[in-house]
Amino acid sequence: MDVKISDYGDDDKKYVEYLVQGLSSNQMEFLNSNLEEETSVEGDFLRIKMYFDDELYPFQSDAAKFRLDDFIAREEIEMNVFLSSFLEDM
Repeated sequence: MDVKISDYGDDDKKYVEYLVQGLSSNQMEFLNSNLEEETSVEGDFLRIKMYFDDELYPFQSDAAKFRLDDFIAREEIEMNVFLSSFLEDM
């Protein structure tokens, strides 16, 4: 499984959008049906959009602004671990 952040920002609410690839069709459908976040299946990708309260948004700190690549990598790893553990319930 490969998790990449495809977008993040602040529309009406702060969000991070992930693209996940390398899943079987059964895994994609399981995640799409069971995650509480906004999800969609787009070809070989699962798109996950998570919304955050201001205090929990991972890209708000001054450190994130100077070390953005590190923060993005950490978020991708954390989502990979979360999804892997979620798929264990499949």
